[in-house]
Amino acid sequence: MLVFYNYLSRKKVPFKPIRPSHVGLYTCGPTVYNYAHIGNLRTYVFEDILRRTLEYFGYKVKHVMNITDVEDKIIRDSKKAG
Repeated sequence: MLVFYNYLSRKKVPFKPIRPSHVGLYTCGPTVYNYAHIGNLRTYVFEDILRRTLEYFGYKVKHVMNITDVEDKIIRDSKKAG
């Protein structure tokens, strides 16, 4: 049985997906307006471990990762770069 720690209730709770055997995972992806850094890596590693754990427990995982496009920052940095 897969359990997660609920920080709000401070208890371990069993994982029960909304649809049996299927899990949707929506995660934040890279921010394309700047270089990737070590802080980004932690997020990707955690997401990968979570997905693999869910699959190990027999769930079919649909993982969607967004790509953050912060247009105003891209324009600002483009103007600075020339």
